[in-house]
Amino acid sequence: MLKRGRIFILLAILLLLLFMADIALGSVSISLSNVWELLLHGRDGSALSYIIWDIRLPKAIAAVMVGSGLSISGLLLQSLFRNPLAGPSVLGISSGASLGVATYVMAGGMGVISYGLLSAGGLALFSIAGSLLVLMAVMAVSVKVNDTVSLLIVGIMFGSITGSLVSVLQYFSTADLVQHFIIWTFGSLGAMTWNELALVAAVVLSSSLATLFLMKPLNALLLSDQYAESMGVSVKRTRHWIIIISSLIAGVITAFAGPIVFVGVAVPHLTRNLFRTVDHRILVPAVLLVGSILMLICDIISEMPGSSIGLPINSVTALFGAPVVIWIILQNRRKNLG
Repeated sequence: MLKRGRIFILLAILLLLLFMADIALGSVSISLSNVWELLLHGRDGSALSYIIWDIRLPKAIAAVMVGSGLSISGLLLQSLFRNPLAGPSVLGISSGASLGVATYVMAGGMGVISYGLLSAGGLALFSIAGSLLVLMAVMAVSVKVNDTVSLLIVGIMFGSITGSLVSVLQYFSTADLVQHFIIWTFGSLGAMTWNELALVAAVVLSSSLATLFLMKPLNALLLSDQYAESMGVSVKRTRHWIIIISSLIAGVITAFAGPIVFVGVAVPHLTRNLFRTVDHRILVPAVLLVGSILMLICDIISEMPGSSIGLPINSVTALFGAPVVIWIILQNRRKNLG
């Protein structure tokens, strides 16, 4: 326990350092002392103040929210399916959210959907609806399919279906709307306004708080549904909460940050190996920290400090996450052979 406590402290310190580094590093490097001073004393009307308060600070906060949110979503789904490959991107949930965004952007732009009927949060609502639709479909199939490989294939198939529907929307849409959607698919942490960031933060923080009340049921679900029921856990209600929380997180984050891939799969697995436990009382706060740290690292890399060129955040997260997924598959294969 003492060792895990030290790991938590080290992760918290690393998170703070990376948060400051993410604000300081970029095409224009700013010293940490200047960053700290401007954060403490607020805006002073200078160019550095504008860069920090209007560009880099919201982007750094977005990285923390996106990383922690997707990690919580991935942990919940992996516990629900008892499958280390479950996650918003692998199971097609992010693809469903992308379909919702495509419907909002391209079908709305073609006049199929009246923008007058949509509020400012319409993009998020469509994204959440798309993610919820796919997650419910995967849940229905998973009742009959329990093994890792089959579930992975099911998720890929649902991703292909939603991808096909997006292609149909692109074919009938205008060039401007298609370009807008394609740019969105690259992913971006810096495109969020303060209002959008507030919505994302509200969803992620409230969902993380709700997850704290699911730690005991999640531990019970790891063994079996029958064991969970014998411990007084309502499996049906727990599943409903997991579906709602995962869809909300994946939907809102995908709407405003783009389809960030592999973070939800990689972080829970990395965290389990780091802490050597499957206890959700440790994993829930731990994935919040590890997910935030990973996204801050990816954001720093994507900015390519000292260069005016930036990389799509989606590409960087895939470079981190895809090898972890391959590692999980190889580990499972060794266990099955053993």
